[in-house]
Amino acid sequence: MQQLQFPEPVQGAVDPSAGETAKADGMALAQANTPVDWADACAAAIKLMARRGVVFQAADLIAEGLVDEPDSPNRWGPAFLRASRAGVIEPAGVAQSKRATVHRSLCRAWQGTAAYRAGAVA
Repeated sequence: MQQLQFPEPVQGAVDPSAGETAKADGMALAQANTPVDWADACAAAIKLMARRGVVFQAADLIAEGLVDEPDSPNRWGPAFLRASRAGVIEPAGVAQSKRATVHRSLCRAWQGTAAYRAGAVA
């Protein structure tokens, strides 16, 4: 049996560049409106979990008492994106979210990079 194949992207259905632009705009808006004290606490929590070398997600930061739930769930994306771009963490697959507020939807799992754990990344 052969799988049905569609050309990428299907004409008129998806504009990948518009989607990426909208995502970047939304993340920038969320980051600009994030309280500095929460952002700093979240960054420290991500770094602590990254140093441990375990796979983790946002809910683990809350469960460990490292950071409080943000005023908006939109705060998580920019926090993890900054840490990823800084070389602190890298994707480690996806898992069901442990956060009750999202009804076990899929979310990205993260782990500290080898370079960060070795102290090569600040």
